[in-house]
Amino acid sequence: QVQLVESGGGLVQPGGSLRVSCTASGIIFSFYVMAWYRQAPGKQRELVARINSSTNTNYADSVKGRFTISRDNAKNTVYLQMNSLKPEDTAIYYCNADNPRSGNFWGQGTQVTVSS
Repeated sequence: QVQLVESGGGLVQPGGSLRVSCTASGIIFSFYVMAWYRQAPGKQRELVARINSSTNTNYADSVKGRFTISRDNAKNTVYLQMNSLKPEDTAIYYCNADNPRSGNFWGQGTQVTVSS
């Protein structure tokens, strides 16, 4: 059974930092492209950042220079370091694992709230 478990969300002030993590089980983690998506109230889910097995990354324009995605294959974990947070970063952040041959999987999400 595949599980993606996010952690690390919470409340942070504008300009602050937060790191969210996603630990996977039930998959060969290194074979998967890992990504973070987010969904704000009333908006569609959007891609935030993605990292492939070669650790090539890409980011949404809105987070470039502020967010960093990384992965630790030994720990089956992907991270999203978020700096210089803005109120518009407030959303539920979802972890995603994708492999064209093996499937696409989602975590349950973790809430990030940026507010003073």
